Amino acid sequence: MYQHHNWQGALLDYPVSKVVCVGSNYAKHIKEMGSETPEEPVLFIKPETALCDLRQPLAIPSDLGAVHHEVELAVLIGATLRQATEEHVRKAIAGYGVALDLTLRDIQGKMKKAGQPWEKAKAFDNSCPISGFIPVGEFDGDPQNTSLGLKVNGHVRQQGTTADMIHQIVPLIAYMSKFFTLRAGDVVLTGTPEGVGPLVSGDELEINVNGHYLITRVL
Repeated sequence: MYQHHNWQGALLDYPVSKVVCVGSNYAKHIKEMGSETPEEPVLFIKPETALCDLRQPLAIPSDLGAVHHEVELAVLIGATLRQATEEHVRKAIAGYGVALDLTLRDIQGKMKKAGQPWEKAKAFDNSCPISGFIPVGEFDGDPQNTSLGLKVNGHVRQQGTTADMIHQIVPLIAYMSKFFTLRAGDVVLTGTPEGVGPLVSGDELEINVNGHYLITRVL
């Protein structure tokens, strides 16, 4: 069972709960998907059962069409946020990590065409492999201007910077808190840069955020 932990692997005293995500938060990713820039953040939720440890081999569905990787900066919430100001958000952020927003792309395409929610494509079991978290006080540099990348089998697939976010971290979380109460242990995913693509069994992944690296593979 997944538990929150720091980058070195020590368990953190936060409950595991929901993951609140934003779609279409990088302009080049919007372009590669053939989408239009939304007027407001596009929000969706992954349940607790979506979370799994990114250090462990990834188990992806084999019978539901293409499974795409989307590398994202993850934010661990450390205090309750409801109708929060940006000042409250800054004080409530407990740490930063990196996650994959795994997406059933074929199913998502059908959902989009039908005008239906994306949950089947985004919120399935183990759809949010996530790293340990770096505490705010130990994060080297500005989380709003940090590198984020993914290699598959040694080839760069995604490489971006959080400086390119359309909706920046703090105001985005404040916006989320207008609709969903965020509690300690909740996680926020902040969108993905361009370069998303399919994963298949046997793929080797190297994921990086702000100079920190993780290696994993697909079962």
